[in-house]
Parts: sequence; C-alpha cells; structure tokens
Amino acid sequence: MIHVSAGNSDGAGSLTTPIYETTTFVFDNAEQVREYAEGKSQRFLYSRYANPTVLAVEKTIASLEGGETALVLSSGQSATTTALLGLLSSGDEVICSSAIYGGTLHLLADLLPKFGIRPRFVSLEDLAGVDRVLSDATKMVWFESPINPTLRCVDIAAVATACRARGVLSVVDNTFASPINQRPIALGVDIVMHSATKYLNGHSDVTAGALVGPARLLAPIEKTRRLVGGVLDPYAAYALGRGLKTLDVRVQRHNVNAMAIAGWLSRDRRVNRVYYPGLESHPDHALAARQMSGFGGMVCVDLGGRIERATRFFDRLGLIKRAASLGGVESLCSLPVLTSQWGHSEEELERAGVTQGMARLSIGLEDPDDLIADLDQALG
Repeated sequence: MIHVSAGNSDGAGSLTTPIYETTTFVFDNAEQVREYAEGKSQRFLYSRYANPTVLAVEKTIASLEGGETALVLSSGQSATTTALLGLLSSGDEVICSSAIYGGTLHLLADLLPKFGIRPRFVSLEDLAGVDRVLSDATKMVWFESPINPTLRCVDIAAVATACRARGVLSVVDNTFASPINQRPIALGVDIVMHSATKYLNGHSDVTAGALVGPARLLAPIEKTRRLVGGVLDPYAAYALGRGLKTLDVRVQRHNVNAMAIAGWLSRDRRVNRVYYPGLESHPDHALAARQMSGFGGMVCVDLGGRIERATRFFDRLGLIKRAASLGGVESLCSLPVLTSQWGHSEEELERAGVTQGMARLSIGLEDPDDLIADLDQALG
C-alpha cells in the first residue's frame, strides 16, 4: 500500500507519485507514434487510454487484492457497467443475487435487457447451491459479500468453484469488506469489483471504481473502458492512491469501532435487530469468520420494521452524519429504503431482506464512546 507505485519520470526522484494532469502526451517523431500504435512502446498517447498516475494506483490495487492486473474507473457504477458490457453479449444470462446494491439491480433489470443481456435474480439460498441454478446460457454470476445493507455473507469459494466447473465467470463486489478483511481472488473468484469511493479512498472526497483480475479477462474490459470513456481522472487517481496508503490502519480501526457499536446496539432493547457479521447472532457469523480476517465498519439496525421509527432515529442523530455513502473516516447513517433500495417494490425489498425500519450505519474513526452517546440519545 505504501511502496507499490509507478509513474515517476526518470531522474526526478519523487517520493510520491506525480499527478500527470494532462489530456495528451507529446512524441518526438512519427516513428515513436508508430511504435506506440504497434504495441512496441511503453509511451503514452492519451489519458482516456492510459495515464502514469492512473497506472500507479492500478498497480497498488492489483497488489492489494492479489490480482494480476487492475483497472480504475470514474465510479463503482462505471466499473460495474464496463465489466458487464466488456464481458457479456446479447443473449448471455447473468445470474445476480436478489440481495444486491440498488444501482446494480436497476442496471441489470432496467438497462442491460435493452441490449439483449438477460438478468436472473436468485435468493441467497439459491447462491448457496449456485450449481443448481446455472443454465447453458449463464455467462456470469455477480454477487456481493457482505451484502448491502443486511451484511449477509455468501460462501465465496463455493460460488467460485461451482462457476469454474461450468465455465461461468464469477464476479464479487468486495466494497464492504475491502482487501484488508477479505481476499476473494485467493478464494477462487475471477474478478473483484470495488466502489473505490468507499474504503479504498476512505476520505469521502473521490468517486471511483476498481476491477481486479487476470489480464485475459480485464483486457476486453479495458477496451470497453476506452470506448465508453469511464477512466478515472489523474488527480482523482492520485487522491485515491494517497488514501490507499492508510487503508490497513483505517480498516483496523473501522473493525474495532463497528464491533463495539454492534455489541452495544445488540444489548439495547430499543433496537429490534442488529446485523453485523462479527456478532454470533448473525446468521452468517461462522462463514464470515472463515473467509474474512475482520468484519468491517458497516452495521445495520432494524428499529421495528416501521419507517416512522427509523426516520425519527435518523433525524435525531448529531455526531453521526446523515449521508448515503460509506467507508470514510466520518460515521454516516442512511435509510436504505430512501437511498440504496429506493424505488424497489415490496417484493424486491422482501427478497433482499430489507425492511422499512432499517438504518445503515457506516462506522468511522471517531471515539466509540462518542458514537455510542449519539446513538443512545437518537434512540430516545
């Protein structure tokens, strides 16, 4: 995280990766351009294709996830879209967990069918035996673990093994865990996706996405990124790379704080249910303990299934900010039915395990006693 970098000009001796905030790169003569076009040169042509600052952060993220290569894009949603467009064709089926980030669900359900890509949403129980739901048309299985917002966990190795046996690509959204807490490639997954806006950057000031995997699979995605133009800006890439240097120490504090908050909430009678993989009461605690090295900074609470109680709690928060994102140093709270699951039907909410009374907490790096005091007064 600290020493894996690239992009320094020969002889400059810069300790940090420079920001190559340029749209285009200069050649000395036509022969240099020809060598670049023929793939015989390490030079750069245009920042939509490649940029030294962007390559530096890609190298770091690939190393973090234990992958061969990585791509960074302008958002997590751009990473998801570009991966799906780069790897799927008209007529292909993609199996996706019904319990999934709302943006991913709407992308698959509302947009991609216009191009002949057919989604099929399955339950967590189906994912547990995914080999039974794969069809001859299935090209990809896309899932999250832990899942937004219920923090249910999927057996990553089992899904990856079943997919590989049938020649199906497996892609996991590892945003909630981060590479510090979970390494899906080591568990056999083909591609890892991140909303790098969240824990990877960690400071709520960069919107970015990342994909990690083998070069043979990322090559068509990189070509698609060039065509649709979703590459990350060099300055944003620099800020993301700077955030990555403290990822380990930040995530360790997120883990400790969230465990303290989840434990306190689980003992409070004003809370109907607490969702946190680190709690023994969580339905997937044993699985999470097996495939994760830490349980993350996300905690979800159900305040009785009614939106009125959730909004009253939400509106009373003081130190914890009311905002939709996650993974930053500041603690945030959002109401899933008004944000990530907005627009979902009651049936879709039920399949995702989401209730009207849920509040999702992104536990930051503040003193846990201060956070508990705020939660206590907000519960009333």
